[in-house]
Amino acid sequence: QVQLVESGGDSVQAGGSLRLACAASGLTYTGSDVGWFRQAPGNEREFIGNIAWSGAITYADSVRGRFAISRDYNKNTIFLQMNSLKPEDSAVYYCATTIPGASGGSSPSSYIYWGQGTQVIVSA
Repeated sequence: QVQLVESGGDSVQAGGSLRLACAASGLTYTGSDVGWFRQAPGNEREFIGNIAWSGAITYADSVRGRFAISRDYNKNTIFLQMNSLKPEDSAVYYCATTIPGASGGSSPSSYIYWGQGTQVIVSA
């Protein structure tokens, strides 16, 4: 059974940091792109960034310079380090992966497997 599990969500004050993790079971990230998205109530799912199998990393303008994606393939886990958090970063954060060989990009429809999400709340 394929499963992605996000963890690390929490409530923090503005300016704080969190580190989210996306652990995979039933699959490996080999050959796949992994993306991070977030969704706030009433909003569409928003692309944050992704890490390609090649290692190339792309970030949305809204988080570039504050967020960082990394990977530990030995642990089959992708990380999202979030620094200088703002109240507008509050959302449910999701990780997702493509099928091997497919390019992820910024569109949620490019990703086939999704985690259940982890809640991040940033207070002013």
